Amino acid sequence: MQDRYLYLARHGEATPDERELTGAGRRQAELLGKRLHGVPLTAIHHGPLPRAAQTARLVGAQLGGVPLRESEAAGDYVPYIPERHEFPPEVADALSARFASVSAEESARGAELARQAVRDFTGPTNQGDAPRHDLVVTHAFLIAWLVRAAMDAPAWRWMGLNHGNAALTVIRYSPARPATVLVYNDMSHLPDDLRWTGFPSQLRMPC
Repeated sequence: MQDRYLYLARHGEATPDERELTGAGRRQAELLGKRLHGVPLTAIHHGPLPRAAQTARLVGAQLGGVPLRESEAAGDYVPYIPERHEFPPEVADALSARFASVSAEESARGAELARQAVRDFTGPTNQGDAPRHDLVVTHAFLIAWLVRAAMDAPAWRWMGLNHGNAALTVIRYSPARPATVLVYNDMSHLPDDLRWTGFPSQLRMPC
């Protein structure tokens, strides 16, 4: 078994209809690609929606030769909807109402895709004799879910983890060791005017 390094990036800023990236989003994706130059990526996985696919293509153009692989498990879905009793009492009312409109079918499908994402993208690798490096260009909910899983936190705790557009998170999976979150929501490759997009305004830090 060998280490796996999982690089997680949210797509670049999208237009209001989410059909494509904005000019800022395209620039974010290009800079993310430059940030990853030199990383021996095995593949760039991305969700099927245009904003993720376009981000992955722009990142890949900066790297050259890294295969792009579309994955429904890297898509935009709700990975887990907690029962009200799972939340701490002081936040239960607010958090339990957030996904009340999600249907039972959508909830079940999201949970299955989240399990698939864990199977496909996480854990040490038994392929080859060297560490594996994978980039997943995805959406904020899946990044939160995978970070929560890496920390072995309660299932509800993916809620409240936010991720900026084209920010980078890196998780290391090693044999016989707990997963390690090496980098979270890192925007150091982005200039000030391209940071914090897609992030709740009340939680943004001064640049």
